[in-house]
Amino acid sequence: MSEQSAAEYRIEDLAHRSGATVRTIRAYQDRGLLPTPARRGRSNVYGAAHLTRLRQIANLLDRGYTLASIKELLEAWDTGRGLGGVLGLVAEVQGPWTDEKVDRISRRELERSFGGATDEDAVAEAVELGVLEPVPGEEDAFLVPSPQELAVARELYAAGVPLTAVTGHLREVRQQIEHIASRFLEFTTEHVFARFLENGPPTDADAAEAAALVRRLRPLAQQTIDAELARAMRTFATLHLQQHLLPEGRPQMEKGTVTVALPRATTDAVERFVGRANVAAFVHAATERELHSRTLDTLTANADEKSQVGQSD
Repeated sequence: MSEQSAAEYRIEDLAHRSGATVRTIRAYQDRGLLPTPARRGRSNVYGAAHLTRLRQIANLLDRGYTLASIKELLEAWDTGRGLGGVLGLVAEVQGPWTDEKVDRISRRELERSFGGATDEDAVAEAVELGVLEPVPGEEDAFLVPSPQELAVARELYAAGVPLTAVTGHLREVRQQIEHIASRFLEFTTEHVFARFLENGPPTDADAAEAAALVRRLRPLAQQTIDAELARAMRTFATLHLQQHLLPEGRPQMEKGTVTVALPRATTDAVERFVGRANVAAFVHAATERELHSRTLDTLTANADEKSQVGQSD
């Protein structure tokens, strides 16, 4: 028998080793979360199993579980259904759902990014929304959970959008995105994960399989949103262009595409240049050329960014 398994502790020693208080240990005993201690004369004696169990409880509490749900998990483990797979699944679900890295910004840098003046109301609202997180003990520093989100706010502000409008728009978008996320989870639970929940808590094998599915399905929500947002933006941006910049024409939806009528002055100039019979072909070729040019510009910009990142590394 190893020294660890043979270890015996008084309740005060167990409290010291586990980090729990004596009062907490007794409360756990009363709730059935700890095995019954052995008796040595008039004293209760605790062993390595009690220390391990206390550490497991602390770990589950850190993950957000209630004592009632912890008791169910531990009972499932004690009856042979395992706990490791469940904790692995929990870790997978609670892990990062983005490749973004948390950044840090000083108040001075923040002020320079947004006009150079202090706007305490805007800072407070950004903290409330989670765009900024105060650094404990440092009044002039913030963590930035999503640098991309802060960059969007910076660009919108630079384009002339007031900060109150930026935060109001974020609140509206967040509400819609949370609804989409909730529906995606309901959908995947119904069609993918329901089988793991039919017979109570999942076994280690079931939990491991579910965790692997989470890893596979995790990017699908983002990919769907990206694709649908790109489709919708193209459609509505063309409509807005028609309504606000090309008032002489009206867009017509034909087989999923948008046809935009050009101003009369433009078509007249093209006709004088290439002849009436060639106007349509010229406009089509010019449009394709512009699209190809923008694609090349985007690819070149991405390549330059990757090159700069590689050089900085």
